[in-house]
Amino acid sequence: MGSTTEEIVFYTNPMSRGRIVRWMLEELGQPYRTEVLEYGQSMKGPDFLAINPMGKVPTLVHRGVVVTEAAAICAYLADAFPAAGLAPALDDPLRGSYLRWLFFAAGPVEAAVSAKALGLLAPLEKAGTVGYGSFEQTIDTLEQLAASASPWLLGERFSAADVYVGSQIVWGQMFKSMPARDAFAAYGERLRARPAWQRASALDDALIPPRG
Repeated sequence: MGSTTEEIVFYTNPMSRGRIVRWMLEELGQPYRTEVLEYGQSMKGPDFLAINPMGKVPTLVHRGVVVTEAAAICAYLADAFPAAGLAPALDDPLRGSYLRWLFFAAGPVEAAVSAKALGLLAPLEKAGTVGYGSFEQTIDTLEQLAASASPWLLGERFSAADVYVGSQIVWGQMFKSMPARDAFAAYGERLRARPAWQRASALDDALIPPRG
């Protein structure tokens, strides 16, 4: 399952949500080892299934502990390496907002966008039974959040919440799974200007096999 050393082992595929964790790792500034897995082959092989029974990436191994789910990995890394300043301390009043928006993006946003893309949104009369309520309500709330970022979700302080929430927004605009909003465009532009974003994108783009 991995060693108990301080080495960070990052299992990913460049065409996956692993890009979120790659960006987080570049913001963190700690060395890490990348293991690239292929869909349907090494990702579902016995060696990797012993680490993550879901057979999915991103997956992280650090200090002998396996961490999966992109939002959880971002939160874990921010707390494991506090010197990077990517998460408010436990006694910081900003901690509540940080966790609120991180989990909002991992829960209602992810669920609503996926359901919309698959044509499986809950009917309006059943909106109370799903965590996102309605797609429109979720996106409007996300838009308000992006509009309030000045320049980041916690004000002047960039955090792991910006990595995860920002990734959802940037991807949503790129793949048109979210409606275009001025607040999304402005926030996304600031995110893409970060050196860590640019380094991470270049690293992952270089791993994508050429077509043809």
